[in-house]
Amino acid sequence: MTEAVQARDASAGLAHASFAELTAKRRGRFRRYLYQHPRVMDAVVAGSYILLVAPTVADAVMKGAWLAAALLGAVAGALFFRRTHSVAVAAFVAVMEVAVTLLHPWGSNVSAGLWFSLYAVAVVHTRRFALVAMAAATAPLALLYLLAAVGPMENSFLHVEANNPGDFHLLTSIATGATIALSNVIATGIGISVRQRREHEQEIAAWAARTASLASVTERNRIAREMHDVVAHSLTVMVSLSDGAAVVVRKSPDRAGEVLGELSRTGRTALADMRRVLGVLRDDAGTMPLQPLASGDSLAKLLEGFRTAGLPLHYSHTGPALPNDPAFQLTVYRIVQESLTNVLRYGRSLGRVDVSIVRDGSAVTIEVLDDGAGVGGPGTADGGGPGSGHQGPVGTGTGQGLAGMAERARIYAGTVEAGRSGRGWRVRAVLSWPGDDTPESRHVPQLQGRA
Repeated sequence: MTEAVQARDASAGLAHASFAELTAKRRGRFRRYLYQHPRVMDAVVAGSYILLVAPTVADAVMKGAWLAAALLGAVAGALFFRRTHSVAVAAFVAVMEVAVTLLHPWGSNVSAGLWFSLYAVAVVHTRRFALVAMAAATAPLALLYLLAAVGPMENSFLHVEANNPGDFHLLTSIATGATIALSNVIATGIGISVRQRREHEQEIAAWAARTASLASVTERNRIAREMHDVVAHSLTVMVSLSDGAAVVVRKSPDRAGEVLGELSRTGRTALADMRRVLGVLRDDAGTMPLQPLASGDSLAKLLEGFRTAGLPLHYSHTGPALPNDPAFQLTVYRIVQESLTNVLRYGRSLGRVDVSIVRDGSAVTIEVLDDGAGVGGPGTADGGGPGSGHQGPVGTGTGQGLAGMAERARIYAGTVEAGRSGRGWRVRAVLSWPGDDTPESRHVPQLQGRA
């Protein structure tokens, strides 16, 4: 279980790292540098604000309004903390800008501090919170200009001059208040957009991690099925062959040599399969084939190997040849292999084992039937199988073979049935091939073979 969790975490981490690299490349070199150095970005923001309000600071100093200049400097310093204390900074900036406006009216870009602080609020908090914060921060300054235009502060705040008509100051105050409100809305909207994009990137990264984890689990399950098929089949056949060779070595040395030769071939084949399957796990470059190729001659060699091991096999194929698809042929191969391995492992007093493959249009039916006198099935508690009682070893099955066959069949919308049939055991699998049913594939030959 620990290894499985580590494998999933590793796959998820690799997927997240790959997506992070893709996002970083899309940002560009300059933006990537600022993203990786947030304090530098804070300095850039504060410096930008100082440049925007520099004319106001200079004008305030020239007119003796040193307090207004100091407050603008305090706003620039507060922007350094907008990333960690966005709401507090926004509230502070809103109050300071009202104070600066009262001390030094008509300063240029005085409200620029709210642009940066409201953007920071929108990036960190939800949309509703950001909009409420924007309204609360905009209202005091906008209301100040409105009262200065039409309220009790008109004469004292605007400093109306004789050559400027009152309508001009009214329009200027309204335009200034509207501009402040609109600029704050734009800054908040940009922050909301950035937050949504980051959330979307996080969702995609999480989806990529889940997909990688699922792919890792699926691949591990596939390798586990391959390992089970290779080990269970090969060891069962090798034990049966060695037992048979021990029996016939005194009576028929030639026959014993043939059996031992088959035993050697089975061992070498199993070793090659094991190296191939384990090579997939060790090959980081992905050059190893993910699926073994099982063709028609491999199925014939498989049947011949079981005949040499002592099974009285009768094989028939009805209908067109199997689809020329390695994965589909592998599924058929493994189902037949697992079924015959169970017969060899559990069967007793076997007189006949029938293997039939029938292709009818898009349906491929595989049936393995024996007449052994068994007492249980693979995976049952009694350790029996399809006719338990073969000379081979009898043990408690785990049911992994039947589960593996069912998993393989489900890939092709198929089913697997296994159970008693008279005195013996019967496995029946039905697969659905999604390929085209060409005129050539409707030719129905019938092939048979027997020991």
